[in-house]
Amino acid sequence: MAAVHPPAWLAFDNGSDVASTAPALAGFGARDRAGLFDALTAALALPDWFGRNWDALADVLAERLDAGPLTLVVDDAGDLLADEPPAQIGTLLDVLGGVAAGGHHSLRVVLRDRANRLPALRHRIAVALDGHVGAPPPDPR
Repeated sequence: MAAVHPPAWLAFDNGSDVASTAPALAGFGARDRAGLFDALTAALALPDWFGRNWDALADVLAERLDAGPLTLVVDDAGDLLADEPPAQIGTLLDVLGGVAAGGHHSLRVVLRDRANRLPALRHRIAVALDGHVGAPPPDPR
């Protein structure tokens, strides 16, 4: 696989890049979808109407971006959705990418982990997106 560069809204960090004022969630508490939705609800103070599914996440994040830019930090990001099938991290990234592309303000997601875990995390993200990070989908013809 050729080198894959993350989209502009996605960054990897070993703990030094993001101010501590950005909302953060712990990847180890978001190893499955239920944990992820709980962690996002707590970190972002999501509204009661959040339905805890991918479509509802896209809706609530789009509404949040109407209010201003958002940086979200995921600590221990290597654990994020680790107990789910690999396609689920791809679905999360698709949701985040769609929100980033359509938001009135910017979205930045920082996947933070220890330096020795970042290469595996980068590989997992590239595989989840099938190596097409930031690229348009292939032509189905």
